[in-house]
Amino acid sequence: MSEGLSHITFICADLDRMQAVLEEVLEARCVYASGGELFSLSEERFFLVGDVWVAIMKGDPVRERSYNHVAFKVDEAQFDDRVARIEAMGLDMRPPRPRVTGEGRSVYFHGPDGHLLELHTGTLEQRLSRYARGREGVA
Repeated sequence: MSEGLSHITFICADLDRMQAVLEEVLEARCVYASGGELFSLSEERFFLVGDVWVAIMKGDPVRERSYNHVAFKVDEAQFDDRVARIEAMGLDMRPPRPRVTGEGRSVYFHGPDGHLLELHTGTLEQRLSRYARGREGVA
């Protein structure tokens, strides 16, 4: 059995632009930047988002957008502020998907290279509990 998530890597054409998104929207902290000293496939930077290791590497952006995404947990009290940050950066937000009351709030947005990111206020336990009650309250 795996122990859990090690890290998430995003391939990005412009590391500075993606770093700005990570730091501004996710409040990530940069802990490493390779600069010209390459240990991997290309220039890379490492961040901590909470206790999650997020890596960005220089390369070609995604060719096609999809619903494949990474969701980051945010506190309900911070949600509206984070949405305002996304809007202020001019990032492309997707229309919200149908939700049932009690599964938490989410916003989906595309990073500069087309990666789909989500900010979500709920937990797995909340969602499973809500789903167990059936389809009443579907918005």
